[in-house]
Amino acid sequence: MSTRLLLLMFDEVELLDFAGPYEVFTTANRMAARREPAEPPPFELLTASPDGRPATARAGLSLRPDVALGEAPPCDVLLVPGGVVDALLKDAALLAGLRRHSGTAQITASICTGAFVLAAAGLLRDAEVTTHWEDADDLARRHPDLRVRPERRWVDNGRFVTSAGIAAGIDMSLHLVGRLTDVELARRTARQLDVPWGGA
Repeated sequence: MSTRLLLLMFDEVELLDFAGPYEVFTTANRMAARREPAEPPPFELLTASPDGRPATARAGLSLRPDVALGEAPPCDVLLVPGGVVDALLKDAALLAGLRRHSGTAQITASICTGAFVLAAAGLLRDAEVTTHWEDADDLARRHPDLRVRPERRWVDNGRFVTSAGIAAGIDMSLHLVGRLTDVELARRTARQLDVPWGGA
């Protein structure tokens, strides 16, 4: 069975926050197919926007989702990238949708300022987390119960995983490939992407 990942997109999403994990998991599928051609891909990746309409990334690129968040099927892994998230923090329907999906997911993960969204949804509580170094103090002020570790590339708390800024989402996603499949596939994926990666 493939692990289903649901990756959120929204207006002003940081492009690499979104595209980095997308590339890691789709590349892991290619590497797995080379290793075991007869086996199903390890990951099924779905993308969702809050309302099902295309989103415009912070860099101006238009992104087309597979589905609206409210219509997305249950997932094993929920991925929330960062960017300009102010509107998301005030979107009660979006936050409720994230809570619903997180409630049945094995792992909920954030990239960069996506940690603010998970915290606003009430999903990150009394935990060690990370985010972009530039936003770490703000996250700590808004959510004093969180122990913010901006020096960490990612923090894995079991059900909740957070990554530092932007490109750190690639490192975290490789970590998740290793956790959900095996470390050798993560290493093969990192090599294919030409990304230095030291393992879990």
